[in-house]
Amino acid sequence: MDEHQHHAGHGSHTDDSQPSHLTHKARKASSLVCMVLTCSDTRTPDTDTSGKLICHLLKEQGHSISEYRIIKDEPADIKGLLLQARGQEALQVIIINGGTGISRRDSTFEAVDDLLEKRLNGFGELFRYLSYQDIGSSAMLSRATAGTYGKLVVFSIPGSQGAVRLAMEKLIL
Repeated sequence: MDEHQHHAGHGSHTDDSQPSHLTHKARKASSLVCMVLTCSDTRTPDTDTSGKLICHLLKEQGHSISEYRIIKDEPADIKGLLLQARGQEALQVIIINGGTGISRRDSTFEAVDDLLEKRLNGFGELFRYLSYQDIGSSAMLSRATAGTYGKLVVFSIPGSQGAVRLAMEKLIL
């Protein structure tokens, strides 16, 4: 491996016979403990089809849900809940849906982005690229993001069922 590959983070770090993306897939945990959070001013337990879809898809793949909650799209509430979640020893993943658009009330992105320690920029880029194939240029209005917060991996995705299904099936799971 040349010096450029090493510094760019490319190439296999543990097994030269297998590309790094295959090594990462091979190490993928079989079951993760997840929190599902719907950020919305209008969704209720009866109308939150996207949050329920996330829970269903996670369980279908053998992951467990430690908590599922609907909260208002208020930055202080979102940050407070993420801070509490950070202290939960078993929790590994948080998937947030809703509040990633550009309306005046959409503030989930700002709340999450302020807390992320290492951003996974490729997640949002890939999400918008895949969305573009379905919905065209409206995809650029999405502020889907992901990154780490302490030991947690946090995904923040739009709240529509189509966006949830795309993110979960093509990127997260």
